[in-house]
Amino acid sequence: MSKQNLIGEIVEAVVRFQNATDRVDAAAAAVLGVNRTDLLCIGLLSISGGLTAGQLAVEAGLSPAATTAAIERLEKAGYAVRTKDDTDRRRVLVTATPLAEERVEKLYGPVRPAGTAALSRYTRAELETIHRFLVQGEELQNRQAERIRNQSV
Repeated sequence: MSKQNLIGEIVEAVVRFQNATDRVDAAAAAVLGVNRTDLLCIGLLSISGGLTAGQLAVEAGLSPAATTAAIERLEKAGYAVRTKDDTDRRRVLVTATPLAEERVEKLYGPVRPAGTAALSRYTRAELETIHRFLVQGEELQNRQAERIRNQSV
């Protein structure tokens, strides 16, 4: 297989991988009873341990109004809570609730050991290449998202 053909197959495999990931997230959102934006916010809050509304907006790529609406939906569903920051009482942090953490772990927890088992089959050099590809891919996707946001159709 030529290098160009291999690149084409990799591009197609990435698209299929992204679509499969999208299906996992759609299934998780449905089970949790939230929309995809809210699922993204739950994930960001879980990973970070808590964010201000402004930080959540930046991380999720949402407007301030959309962020406020998402926080309100998550609070109503019992998945997020707003609390005063212990170090700066003027700041309000949004954190995932124990209910959110428990449900997210139940849904996504099995993914880590399954992924780890799959990755353990690769050599160190192959893993370094995969890691480099993923880091560079994230940077590429972030640049493309910014490019698309700045366009009109």
